[in-house]
Amino acid sequence: MADFISEWWGTAIAIVTAISIAACAFLLWSQSKVKVKIGSDGKPLPAETTGHVWDESLMEQNNPLPKWWMWLFYLTLIYSVGYLVVYPGMGAYQGTFSWSQEGAYAKEMKDGEAQYGPLFNQYLNTDVKQVAADPKAHEIGQRLFLNSCAQCHGSDAQGGKGYPNLTDTDWLYGGSPETIKLTLQEGRQGQMPPMAAALGSEDDVKNVANYVMSLSGAAHDPIKAALGKGKFGVCAACHGADGKGNQAIGSPNLTDKIWLYGGGIDNIMEAINKGRGNQMPAHKAILTDAKIHLLTAYVWGLSNSGKTMVSEPEAVALKQIESASATSETPNAPVAK
Repeated sequence: MADFISEWWGTAIAIVTAISIAACAFLLWSQSKVKVKIGSDGKPLPAETTGHVWDESLMEQNNPLPKWWMWLFYLTLIYSVGYLVVYPGMGAYQGTFSWSQEGAYAKEMKDGEAQYGPLFNQYLNTDVKQVAADPKAHEIGQRLFLNSCAQCHGSDAQGGKGYPNLTDTDWLYGGSPETIKLTLQEGRQGQMPPMAAALGSEDDVKNVANYVMSLSGAAHDPIKAALGKGKFGVCAACHGADGKGNQAIGSPNLTDKIWLYGGGIDNIMEAINKGRGNQMPAHKAILTDAKIHLLTAYVWGLSNSGKTMVSEPEAVALKQIESASATSETPNAPVAK
């Protein structure tokens, strides 16, 4: 009932529900009074018709309802009353079990964490780069990615228009394990305001767009680019005087040929005229620390596969070294990385 402004709605729903059940019970009771009429010869008289006739002789008769059918509906009414006593359904009344969707979800999550938590927690205190090199951890991270990230970044993590590609080395906020983990935990809010008014005329917008194209060596009009270079100072506050961006605020590098919304004069002019807005939701309330740690390792490994992925024998050797280090007589012996 939290969706309603006034508590009166809860009372109204309870009244309507009770009246509906009572009305159904009265209807069944009234129909159960209808009896088959018996003639003087002791045989049932023909039933009355409703006046509906099909195919010249097929008539709809007003026969009493079968007793088994009537009792079946009485049972459904009894069941509905019992259900409304035990479970919520009468407005704000929560039922004797105090069941709720939120409570059921929380219990399922708790049970799931108790059953599968150790599978994720075993990697929590392991360095991200070492986790990325573990084939089993990689598989777990991939499944977490498909469940939580693929909706935006794609199952291959190569993104799409407005969604970053996670398999290259171009990062808006930085691609270190620490930064990736922070992004997963806290989310990101990217915002480019419309800049057309600050630049001046539509020609200025077009000139700056050509200058931006020139920064990455893309096809452009050199005359318009030269005219737009002076106006680019308005953009330099975020993208830098050299156009290489600023990862501290998620400002894109304009000197490469990687475009979040697509390259070309038209797309750049659209960004200048209308601005851009992107949001990466925070996952710290959705995923446990252990799951975020595994996701961090998986995402980091996508653009660092040559540095992290090892063969199965090498992975086994790494685990043996780690195990031997953990059981060494020297309490603080470092783990091989």
